[in-house]
Amino acid sequence: MHCEHIVPKSKGGMTTLKNLALACAWCNGYKGTQTSGRDPRTGRKVRLFHPRKDRWERHFRWSEDGIRIIGKTSIGRATVAALRLNREELVRLRQLLVAVGEHPPKENRKE
Repeated sequence: MHCEHIVPKSKGGMTTLKNLALACAWCNGYKGTQTSGRDPRTGRKVRLFHPRKDRWERHFRWSEDGIRIIGKTSIGRATVAALRLNREELVRLRQLLVAVGEHPPKENRKE
């Protein structure tokens, strides 16, 4: 995991706990210095999901099989696209985790 700046230093982000989050190296690389992205549904430019301020459940949900992240809002859709959250290797990993009962995360499961 990488400790990444939510608001990049190049855009005035500080190195404080409020502006840091853990991200896998690939997601961090795809995010780069982006703080906004295009909603694939509307084409509008919107801010990306902010893990310290936004609630995951408001912007995302799991697909019925639990292997894909679905954006529920323009912010969610833009974030899924910008960070490529459904790239092939993540989908395959989630399939394995579903098979052994470790995915989706307990707080996001339908029970």
